[in-house]
Amino acid sequence: MDIAFLAIAEAQQLYHWLPAALELARRPGVRVHVLSPSDAILDLVAGYDPDRQLRPLRLRRFSRQADSLFRQPSRIATLLGNYRTIAAFPLLVTTEISTAWLRRVPGFASRLVLIKHGAGDREGGYKKRHADFDLTLVAGEKDRRRMIAWGLCAAETIAVGGYAKFELKAARQRFFADDKPVLLYNPHFDRVLSSWVRHGPAMLAALESLKGWNVIIAPHTKLAQAVAPIVSAAPHIRVDMGSRHAIDMSYTMSADVYLGDVSSQIYEFLIEPRPCIFLNLDRRDASSDAFAHWRLGQVIETPDVLAEALAQAQDLQPGFVAAQEAAMEQSIDLSSIPASQRQADIIMTFAKAPV
Repeated sequence: MDIAFLAIAEAQQLYHWLPAALELARRPGVRVHVLSPSDAILDLVAGYDPDRQLRPLRLRRFSRQADSLFRQPSRIATLLGNYRTIAAFPLLVTTEISTAWLRRVPGFASRLVLIKHGAGDREGGYKKRHADFDLTLVAGEKDRRRMIAWGLCAAETIAVGGYAKFELKAARQRFFADDKPVLLYNPHFDRVLSSWVRHGPAMLAALESLKGWNVIIAPHTKLAQAVAPIVSAAPHIRVDMGSRHAIDMSYTMSADVYLGDVSSQIYEFLIEPRPCIFLNLDRRDASSDAFAHWRLGQVIETPDVLAEALAQAQDLQPGFVAAQEAAMEQSIDLSSIPASQRQADIIMTFAKAPV
C-alpha cells in the first residue's frame, strides 16, 4: 500500500503529520512517501527519520525564492505543476487545505485525508474547502463538534486522533544565562487580531522595561515573514523571527508564563498548566468562541499593566488550573495511546475500506 504525505506548507505544519507518517512507515506492507518542493523541508524530515523509513520525493519547485523552512512556493502552482506525480498516489494525506483544489481537475481520483493542524478557537480555522476531504482527523472533541456544526464534515468523515506534535516536542531548555523566570510573547499572524501589528512599539517598550524577567519574543512564523524584523538590544530579550525553536515547542516547554492574543499555540503551552496573560489591546468583545481561551488567564487591555499582571500571575494561577485542564480536554484528546498510533490506525482503516 502506498500512502503519500504532501509537505507543501511551511515547516510549522510538518510536526502535525510527521509522527503519523513515521508510524505508518513501520507497518508491514505500507510504503510512505513524502512529497515536497523543498529540500529544506525534506532535510528536516530526514532529521526525525534516522532509519530512513520514509521515501522522500522532491517535487518540481516553481519559485525563484531561496529554499527555506518558512517560505514555500505557491501551493496551487506546486499542486498543478506536479499534478501527475501527486495524482498517481491513491491516498494523499496533508495538513493544509489548498490540496482540495485538486478536486477541480477532471479525472482526479485520489482520496484526500486532512490532519487538521492546530487546536485553536478562531473562525479562521474553519474554511469551506475543509468539506472537500474524504476524511478529517482533528485533535479533540472541540474541533470535531465544530466541524460538524459548520457543515464541513459528516459524523462519519471526521475522527479524533489526538495531537501528534506532542510526540516530537523539544525538551525544556535554558535560553538565558541567569535563572530569572521566562515570559514567552507569541503574537499571532492575523493582522486584525494580532497584538503586534497595531501595537508593536508599545509592546516592545513594555517588554524591554520589565525587571526580573527574561523574555522570548517568538511571533507566529507567518507574522515573522510579513513584518519588519523585531529588534531589541535589551539583554533580557531574545527575539526569534523564524527558527526550529519557534516551531518544535522549545519555547512553550521552556517558558514560565505565556503572553499572546489568539494563537492556538496556547494549547501547546498548556500541556503543563501554567500562567497565561492575554492581550485585548483593541478592546474586543470576547464573548465569541474565537476568544474562548481568554478564560484561561488574565486579560489585559494596555501594555503598561503587563508588569502588574506578571507580578500576580503565580498567585492567580490556582484559580485558572481547572479551566485550563478542561479546555485542554476539549481541545486535545490526551489518550494513553500515542496520537501517532491512533492517527495511523484511522488512516489504515480508511485506506482499506472500499471506495
